[in-house]
Amino acid sequence: MVSTRSYFGGAHIAMATCEQRSDAADEINDPGAAPYGNFINYYTFNPPENRLGLIPASLLQDLDLNSPDHRTTLILDVGCNSGELSVAFYKHLVQEPACEEESGRRKVQLLGFDLDEGLIQRAQQSNPLPDSISFIPLDVTKDADRLQDYLNQHGCSHFHLCLCLAVTMWVHLNHGDSGLLQVLSRLASISQHLLLEAQPWKCYRSAARRLRKLGRSDFDHFKTLEIRGDVAEHAREHLERHCGMKLIQSFGSTTWDRKLLLFKRR
Repeated sequence: MVSTRSYFGGAHIAMATCEQRSDAADEINDPGAAPYGNFINYYTFNPPENRLGLIPASLLQDLDLNSPDHRTTLILDVGCNSGELSVAFYKHLVQEPACEEESGRRKVQLLGFDLDEGLIQRAQQSNPLPDSISFIPLDVTKDADRLQDYLNQHGCSHFHLCLCLAVTMWVHLNHGDSGLLQVLSRLASISQHLLLEAQPWKCYRSAARRLRKLGRSDFDHFKTLEIRGDVAEHAREHLERHCGMKLIQSFGSTTWDRKLLLFKRR
């Protein structure tokens, strides 16, 4: 089963209430019926370890994001679904968060957002570190002002690290080529580093086939997309040519054959 996290944030609030209820009802019968990637049981078949096993626990130090020069390191998780990976990622990179200030290290704050309000409620209710991790509903395709407000509250011009993991396909299928490139540009504009996991084209075909199998309408843009093939390479080219970012490291591929690529603002 090919799946991912939803992207908008309000995983990943673009659907009307009636549409959300319909999607929820469909997912009860088929957990794969999530046209925005907002799978209700995502982490049961793609647990956080599948990514964290590739990412060094020293990443913040390696990127010089754990020095006490500034008050807070800000991490953004785009399309956080029900928050399990957000929490696991935070714990993976930040040991003993309650002792950060005492040890002289920078405080680390993580903001996760998702399109699906139900998933965000689950994330909020199960959040073990509410002083360090917060979750909000948000649509990244239209609601970026709230991210800027968050940055302003922390006195920062950008997030020090942005996670965009298995999100791009859902933006692409629902908003087309221009929507994908706009979201990449938007995230790059507010991020110092961007950790990107783009789904390969075979995942697009599987998502479209699954939707047809359920008797639902096809994705609006699937048949007209011009960005095809190696989507991660297309994303890299856009980020480097048009967004002032540079690929600085590949952490290899996940068990689902998806590359984890780390970009840095030049």
